[in-house]
Amino acid sequence: MDTCDVLVVGGGPAGSSCAATLCAAGLDVLVLDRALFPRPKTCAGWVTPQLFETLGLTPENYGQGRVLQPITGFRLGLWGGRRTEVRYGGPVSYGILRAELDDFLLRRSGARLRLGEPLAALERRGGRWLANGEVAARWLVGAGGPRCPVARRLGARGGTAVAALEVEIPLDGRPCPVSGDTPELWFTPDLKGYGWCFRKGDHLNVGLGVEGGGALKPRAAAFLASVWEPLAPRERPPLSGWAYRLWGHGPSRLVWDGTLLVGDAAGLAYPESGEGIRPAVESGVLAARAILDDPGDPRAERLHSYEQALRRRLGPPRAPAGPPSTLRRLAGRVLLGSRPFLRRIVLDRWFLRRADPPLRPAAALVGPG
Repeated sequence: MDTCDVLVVGGGPAGSSCAATLCAAGLDVLVLDRALFPRPKTCAGWVTPQLFETLGLTPENYGQGRVLQPITGFRLGLWGGRRTEVRYGGPVSYGILRAELDDFLLRRSGARLRLGEPLAALERRGGRWLANGEVAARWLVGAGGPRCPVARRLGARGGTAVAALEVEIPLDGRPCPVSGDTPELWFTPDLKGYGWCFRKGDHLNVGLGVEGGGALKPRAAAFLASVWEPLAPRERPPLSGWAYRLWGHGPSRLVWDGTLLVGDAAGLAYPESGEGIRPAVESGVLAARAILDDPGDPRAERLHSYEQALRRRLGPPRAPAGPPSTLRRLAGRVLLGSRPFLRRIVLDRWFLRRADPPLRPAAALVGPG
């Protein structure tokens, strides 16, 4: 029997950040993941300076030998309409490859790793969790993404999800009209999703995400054709599909005795942008802090402090929005043509969350990397 203090199921940004914080405090942490790292992970993937601060990193030391694309502007507009360019005086975000970021954070966490091993069995026995009949832990952290096996086994259910289809390929030196420092965003006419075209170094990521996922495949195919054909008309790469839940649409319960859900397993992506890396990392740190407040007391009643901390960071969960009214659609079309609105509201407040201070760095995450 392999025993540990904490078993983290899922080695993505949420799981690795939780594990790192716990390891620095002296707990024995084991991370279980069905994938081998570095794993393929298609993702538009941009991270803000605030996230680097929480991770105890600088862009310069993370970017050594890894893709790190500074973003200094955006082009935005309605799909098929005029685009407006918004520029900043320096980097306001950075494009990354998720395969690289996830592997880096997991190896840096200091946790013991069991990779390439799915969670096949889980039971509660004598106040401890028993996983796969051979790993025993006092604490269990579900960090397995939207289809987290821990969440499924505990009966956690969520509501409306965002569905996305995208592709990411290396350009292999081919010319590309999209500037790396200026991602392009196109909002759907019903304002329930957006498409993007983002060049990260020698990689290009193109995709479309829609709340509720209505008619996603034909819409994504049309969007990809309109964007992709001018770039590589002879190449038709397969699309990768995934779904996740926004904050307010995820499971109504995030804690059980000795158990917490973090990241996409908890449905924490920002409602306005769908960005999930920063809330995933922050949830991992907050979950670790809740455990460390009293590692000997795994009662669910005590762990509600974790849910309260999430609400302080993310705000009250919002109810799922209905279809936009005609007035809302018309107002949106007018506002999406306004550069001040695009900069101050869409970008600064919703996508970049520039006014949100970074979560205080955990000691475990501070270091040269």
